[in-house]
Amino acid sequence: MTDIGPVLGALADPTRRQLLEALVEEGRASATTLAGRLPVSRQAVIKHLNLLEAAGLVTSARAGREVLYRVRPEPLDTSAQWLAERAAAWDRRLNAIKRAADATTQEQP
Repeated sequence: MTDIGPVLGALADPTRRQLLEALVEEGRASATTLAGRLPVSRQAVIKHLNLLEAAGLVTSARAGREVLYRVRPEPLDTSAQWLAERAAAWDRRLNAIKRAADATTQEQP
């Protein structure tokens, strides 16, 4: 199984989530463009983008003098699948508890 810890850790920060959302809207963008959309400095944006890149959530490519970033959806898909599997497991457990509680209630006079 893929380790989703770095992805979840990267997504824990609201600024990084905003950067991802901005990149989804833009398709690809430079740190300067992204910094113009957020109330943080360009240097802070670059630090956040580096963390997102280390988690596999974005890739970067040099385009002339700029570095352009874009979202990699695969780690998000993997994380969403893992979370959905955990949610389904909890649903099964809760349904079993509900059935047991209902059976106990029906047995009482």
